[in-house]
Amino acid sequence: MIQRVLWCGLAAALGGCNTTNYDTSKVFRYNESANLTSLDPAFARTLEPMWVVDQVYDGLVELDADLNVQPLIADSFYSENNGTKWVFVLREDVHFTGHPQVPGLAIGRRLTASDVVFSLNRLRDPEVASSGRWILGALDPSSEGAGLVARGADTVEFTLKQPFPPFLGLLTTAYANIVAPEAVEHFGKDFRRNPVGSGPFKLAWWLEDVACVLHKNEGYWELDEAGKHLPYLDAIHISFASDMGAEYQGLLQGKFDFMSGLHAAYMEELLEADGSLRDEHASTVRMEIAPFLKTDYIGFFVEPSDQEWLPWQDQAVRSALSLAIDRKGIARALRRGSVVPTRDFVPPALVGRTNPRPIAHDIEQARAMMDSVASMHPRPWPEMVLSTTSDYTDLCVALQYQWEAIGLEVGIDVVAPSTHRERVANGKATAFRKSWLADYPDAENFLSLFRTSNHAPSGPNYTHYSNLAFDTGLDSAMMENNATGRIARYDALNGMVSQALPLIPLFHDQVTHFVRHGVEGWEINSVNRLDLRRVSKTIATD
Repeated sequence: MIQRVLWCGLAAALGGCNTTNYDTSKVFRYNESANLTSLDPAFARTLEPMWVVDQVYDGLVELDADLNVQPLIADSFYSENNGTKWVFVLREDVHFTGHPQVPGLAIGRRLTASDVVFSLNRLRDPEVASSGRWILGALDPSSEGAGLVARGADTVEFTLKQPFPPFLGLLTTAYANIVAPEAVEHFGKDFRRNPVGSGPFKLAWWLEDVACVLHKNEGYWELDEAGKHLPYLDAIHISFASDMGAEYQGLLQGKFDFMSGLHAAYMEELLEADGSLRDEHASTVRMEIAPFLKTDYIGFFVEPSDQEWLPWQDQAVRSALSLAIDRKGIARALRRGSVVPTRDFVPPALVGRTNPRPIAHDIEQARAMMDSVASMHPRPWPEMVLSTTSDYTDLCVALQYQWEAIGLEVGIDVVAPSTHRERVANGKATAFRKSWLADYPDAENFLSLFRTSNHAPSGPNYTHYSNLAFDTGLDSAMMENNATGRIARYDALNGMVSQALPLIPLFHDQVTHFVRHGVEGWEINSVNRLDLRRVSKTIATD
């Protein structure tokens, strides 16, 4: 007999009860160990909220599985004036979900161009203080509407200061999802808990630190190829268990339908030494992998110090440290081959390559380089303190061992993630482990980390690297209309960073999903966005 689940109990505790019974074969379940703090697209800066926000809201455009930009609620789009003007014509069949507490939204209404303008202008509102303001940085503030206007109910126009080829990609980010103005105005700051969008699902209830449940949006506009309304699922259930081992066990036991990524708590039990799925799990789950537009690296605060010479601020020392790292050995021993060793910050696919360039590991050459520096700056040198979080202690210990072997004293400071972020952003970390995940699939997203104008804390240039030739070169790449020519310029800039080494690239990650058998219609992509519109389950999992 097919088991059924009633979501009424906890919903009643939250002030209401939805009496719908759901077939468990139509409820998709996963765990989010990092919890959620907001369901407002304006604050969707990490994958955890992005995954939920993308179910509740839609944007003008989206990325397909091959990372090409496709229309979503925009029926069409085109550019004018050499790429400085972008015009989007909206679909006529997109509606916000209804909300009984919001005047004007009792049964929902059509999404129009003014809603798009409202939603994106929220990102620029200082009172909102959205972390997504930067996606509109290319707009011309001196033009009508500061670069963003609605023309009637169906048309939205963007005016840019100058051509910016990645602009379409910026509009695929979760920040650019469209919200219902009435709901924002009604709930105020509590909109984070009361989302109203036009996406395939809508919020049923959310109890922080416990669980979040989304129900199917019965009025969703999108149809599949056979003319059937999406989504196929009736509900999504998201748990918030912080124990990664418990998440892994939940996957094997059928409590969860999928799990993303690898963690030391279960990696050795789940994978063979070569990174393949162990045979004993093959009957329960499948592993799906895609190259991830993400780079793990060690960054250095390279802004010169007036007080003393610091070894890690010397480019020759950083080059020696890079040569001393056994990236392949670390990838094999600590990550079971689930990451791709690299010497470049920009993933190869974004600079026209299939694979990363060859890496070098030469301890003797690294020692010789360090000795050469020591002839000009005699030892002893100050200890370098490497800041990290507990998830990456094993990696930092391996680097500590390899760097001390060539004559650099290294300490490891393990701190809470929030403390780590604050220290890195404010230049208080001498050296730090960090990663960069692409918000949109263009090399500019990676290269912008090295712009002088992006120095942290106001931007993502945590190293404070500054090079006028680099800044000018990136500006020139933005003016290049030919895609092949622009990629060639990107590659040259990537090489410039690889030579200067304000940071040492370690690995390009892979998107790794473990999905239970019976889950169909699964899509995996290189930015690790979660799309559940076409997902279905052929069996009930208990």
